[in-house]
Parts: sequence; C-alpha cells; structure tokens
Amino acid sequence: MFIDLLRKNRIIAVLLAILRIFIGYRWLAAGLSKIQGGSFEAGGFIRAASENAAVPEWWAGFLQAVALPNEEIFSFLVMWGELLVGIALIAGIFTNFAALMGITMNLSFLFSGAGMMDAQMAILTIFIAIAGSNAGRYGLDRWLIPFLKSKTFNRKLSPQL
Repeated sequence: MFIDLLRKNRIIAVLLAILRIFIGYRWLAAGLSKIQGGSFEAGGFIRAASENAAVPEWWAGFLQAVALPNEEIFSFLVMWGELLVGIALIAGIFTNFAALMGITMNLSFLFSGAGMMDAQMAILTIFIAIAGSNAGRYGLDRWLIPFLKSKTFNRKLSPQL
C-alpha cells in the first residue's frame, strides 16, 4: 500500500520533486565546487579511508587495491558523477538511474567514513528510487520516458545484414 502511494499519488509526486530537487542541488553544488576548484584529488581521502580502523576491511581492501592505484580516474568520476547526478535529479531526467548512482556514491562515501550526512541523503534518495516514474512525473522524465519507450520497445527487431 505504501509502495503504491509512492508510485502513483500525484501529491506524493510533488513532494518527491521537492525532495529530488533538494538532493540534486546538494550533488550539483558538491560537484561544481570540486570542478571549479580545479585541484580536487580523491587520493588523500582514499588513502585516509583505507587506513581508517572504522572502515570495513573488505572496503579498505577495495580502496587499496583498486581505488588508490587509479586515484585520477576516481577523482574524475567523483567530480563529474556528483555534477551529473545533481543535474539529472534537478531536471528529473533519468531520475531512477540518477537516484541509484547517488545512493551508490553516498554509500561509498559512508563506507569510507565520510559522515552521517551521506547516510541521510542515501535514505532519502531510496524513496526516490522506490517511487519509480512518479519521482520524475514533474520533470523531464514525464516526456522522455514515454518517447523512449515508443521508439525502442515498440519497434520490432529485425536482423541487420
């Protein structure tokens, strides 16, 4: 019943849009500050997190084995990921995917010991992801998703020779 309310109710869609825009603004601001600063490097944070005793051992192993050797890639992904998730949530475009990517980043920051704000944002973003298309009802998804469905899913696939 609660899931149906999240996924179908227009009043809830308005509340989800407000929540989506708020969370999107937070992501956008974080990404812009890193990009405009020009000197963001995730390496120091990754190194500190991998050595933190409070960080789960499996996550510290991932940070040491994968993230640290590729810290330039991870710096790029964090900056632009935050910016793009923010834009997508604010505009309501590919809302579910943006919410899932936001949750993924929030949880990775949380596992790394970044703080409780990431957990709060992840929990709020879960409501957006669960709401499905209702979360993007008052955004660009309202027009984009039906358009994409009509162009891709209703077309018969024929072999290209």
